[in-house]
This record gives sequence, C-alpha cells and structure tokens, in this order.
Amino acid sequence: MMSVIICPGVHPPELTQEFLRNLSVAPANLLIFPTEKYPAFSAIDVLQFLKENQSLDVPVVFIGFSAGVVGAIGAAWGWQLLGGEVKALIALDGWGVTLAGNFPIHRLSHDHFTHWSSALLGAGEDSFYADPPVEHLELWRSPYTVQGWWVQSITGKSEHRRWITAGHFLNMLLEQYTAISVNN
Repeated sequence: MMSVIICPGVHPPELTQEFLRNLSVAPANLLIFPTEKYPAFSAIDVLQFLKENQSLDVPVVFIGFSAGVVGAIGAAWGWQLLGGEVKALIALDGWGVTLAGNFPIHRLSHDHFTHWSSALLGAGEDSFYADPPVEHLELWRSPYTVQGWWVQSITGKSEHRRWITAGHFLNMLLEQYTAISVNN
C-alpha cells in the first residue's frame, strides 16, 4: 500500500478537484493538504498534517503544484527524518524551487522555459513540459488536455522525448510507484 499526498498551490479548491478527477489513485490512499487552512508553502504544516493522517510505515508519494511544491519538498525531507519512506515527489510548475533528495523527483512544467530554467535547480528524473505552452493553472486543472513532451533521462546528458499528455505522464508515474510499493 502507498499513499499520495496532494499539496495544492494558492488557488480555488475546485481546481484541485478537477485535477483529481482523472488521477489513477484510490480515494482511500489520497490525502489532500488543506490550503484553505494553512499556507501552501509551509513544509511544517504539511508535515504536521501528514503526521496526523498517515502512519510512518506506509510509503508516500508527494504531488505538489506551484507554491505547494515548496511545502511538499520540505515535508518529504521531514518525513524521511522521522523514519518514513518517500517513494517520489512530483512537482507541477515548481518554478524557482530547488528540488533535491534521495528519492525520485519529477517535474512537470507549463512551458519549455519553465522546464529548462527549473532544471537548473534540480532536474530530477523523467520530466514533462507542455508544448504548446499553456497557462500555469491549466496544467493543474486539466492535465489530460495538456499535450507536450515526456523527457526521459537516459544517461548523463542524453535524453529521449516522447509526445504525451501531462495526465498520462502523471498516471504513468503513479502506476510505476504503486507497482514498486506492491512488489517491495
């Protein structure tokens, strides 16, 4: 079993509900950080929420959007310090956020510039960028309508690109980490 922790940004909660509509995660394994009560960027609040709602013996995957990426990466580090296992962190438009950890990190960006410039602060594993570019909130609200490039890291600076939607890329990652959880 694995849990997915959703760390939304600063936006109406309806956008997060739209985001979740086509995500391949069972509701029982899903926790949504309440940004209507706490700042999206507060790693301390995300970690406290996680401690109150999740057992340390269940591996977690963090999905953060925008300011929620800041809260997610800090909470992921904190979760590991407490003895929890982080399977992966998936950052949607975490522009300007340094992403590093001893767990897989994936970036999704609403345009190529955000993809390229964010990679300077930690490229992580396979990533995605929208092409043509879309509005920042569109990536979160409707990932299945956002087309672009899955950038597969092969070795060193070598990479392979594949045309896909952001929604399919996200679900592929979730299925990959769920399979890892089941098989471990």
